[in-house]
Amino acid sequence: MGKGLVHIYAGDGRGKSPAAIGRAVMAAVEGKSVVMIQFLKGRGLGDSDFLRRMEPEIKLFRFEKSDENFAELSDEKKREEIMNIRNGINFAKKVLSTGECDLLILDEVLGLVEKGIITVEDLKNLLECRGETSVILTGISLNDQICMLADQVSKIETLKFKVWE
Repeated sequence: MGKGLVHIYAGDGRGKSPAAIGRAVMAAVEGKSVVMIQFLKGRGLGDSDFLRRMEPEIKLFRFEKSDENFAELSDEKKREEIMNIRNGINFAKKVLSTGECDLLILDEVLGLVEKGIITVEDLKNLLECRGETSVILTGISLNDQICMLADQVSKIETLKFKVWE
């Protein structure tokens, strides 16, 4: 029995979360179970009727209470949300420790490192609990320390081309 793989979808382009959701659907088609935890998404996909219809194969969680963007919150609200986010990280650790799913998606978790809510060491400790569960990490920022945690890193960027007239 091998370790689950760690995949990262990062970059300033759009499409990281949809790529992760695509992998989730592929895993569900193969009969695997998926847990997706969203961070820093404001309202995010938490109210998505479509994803809710995919349960129990794909389960979606969001621990933040505010529908507003994290950066726009008051300092007091940010402190509250950081506690909620840490609850989400603890839940992710429990999911990995118990082998509750085949694929865990931590959507925008790299943003937590960028904002100093968790450290690269925290992320490394979390991933060490993964056993056979594969993990997808998404976010904009990427650094060498984070890349060293992954088996595969995909950099997603948006390219603009001049339109021919």
